[in-house]
Amino acid sequence: MKLDTNGSNPKILKDLVDRKLIDYVAMDIKGANIYENIMGEGVKIEDIQKSVEFLKLGLVDFEFRTTVVPGVHTKEDFLKIAKWIGGNPPAGGVKYYLQNFVGQKTIDPEFEKVKPFKAEFLNEVAKEISPYFKICQVRNS
Repeated sequence: MKLDTNGSNPKILKDLVDRKLIDYVAMDIKGANIYENIMGEGVKIEDIQKSVEFLKLGLVDFEFRTTVVPGVHTKEDFLKIAKWIGGNPPAGGVKYYLQNFVGQKTIDPEFEKVKPFKAEFLNEVAKEISPYFKICQVRNS
């Protein structure tokens, strides 16, 4: 069973893994320094960090992924993310996927006006940060 998570509750994540109720985790990484801006005050970066470190123990198969949003992310953000969740040499065979934003059915209607990044930009970013990961790819929508 797969779990999709933002990583904000590391205790539940650990419990599900310990009880063998999940065998794969896909964790969204919003940005190295931008959680409060994106997800609000209730999110504690310490909890996100605990989830990242727990997954990197390798007790369950996992991936990290970021939905890349123009106006929210910059190329520099991904180098910070790579250093944070990856490491050099790659820590524990971390898989990281970049997903291009698609402005459909968003909570905030203003995001429906946002045009996604060009594929060339995402491929350039993935190539630049790939040394930090076992796998670093652009995932097509």
